[in-house]
Amino acid sequence: MRLPTPLLVPAAALSGASLAWTTWSLVDLLGAGPIGVTVAAGADIIWASVILAEARGVHVPLRGRNVVPAIGWVTLIAVAALLAWHGIERHVPAMAVGGPFLPLGTKALWLMALADMRDPAALTDNDRAQLAAEERAMRLAEARHRNALRHREMDAERLLADVSVDFEIELARQDKGRELARRAPIAIAPITAEQTPSMPEQPTNSRSREMDLTSPIADREQKSIADLARDHVAIHPTNPPAINAICALLPDAERDSVAAAVRRARRVLDGGTYR
Repeated sequence: MRLPTPLLVPAAALSGASLAWTTWSLVDLLGAGPIGVTVAAGADIIWASVILAEARGVHVPLRGRNVVPAIGWVTLIAVAALLAWHGIERHVPAMAVGGPFLPLGTKALWLMALADMRDPAALTDNDRAQLAAEERAMRLAEARHRNALRHREMDAERLLADVSVDFEIELARQDKGRELARRAPIAIAPITAEQTPSMPEQPTNSRSREMDLTSPIADREQKSIADLARDHVAIHPTNPPAINAICALLPDAERDSVAAAVRRARRVLDGGTYR
């Protein structure tokens, strides 16, 4: 809107006069006494409000068109018809003609005042409707974007929750496995004829071991080939030295039997592999 026009002063004055005349005429026409002021004032308020709505640029779309001006004209014609009826009812032709002229003139004066205040470069109703449609489209896009982000956040939270549950389950499984291993009885291998339980021996060199085997105590307690094979396998990294040492201790033993005993001892020591 541009700066206020000088037409506002006569338009406002004529509006006051029209409201006063319309109120008196309708109260007199209805003949309902003071209560008739409600109907008369209601009619005045309706068409005055429509003028204010037009001045403020209120847009009420109906099938793509603004219906505010149409509401104003319908209300004005109804008030003018009542004023004319009042003059006819009183048998006063001047009232029948002059009564409707006052609100009609007020309406025309307001149309000129609004047109004078309207900015020629201002947006039209169609322009504002297009801008409003674009604004609605942007708001819709923003709302959809927010919904998409919320869906992604929900999916991420669900994935993290699943990973956390899997992690807790794996931890519980490992804890149970360790507890089961702790409570399980110790497995004891059966003792065979060639295997006798013996305590772990401290590492010692081959010379000291051979001296122990040739000591008087060893002579008194002669060991079997299997025992000697286990002892010498633990001392010598390969089989030939162990076989030679056992044959030196037991000259009467057959070398093939000693070699077989050494291989068996080596297999037991190495977990089933030969050297």
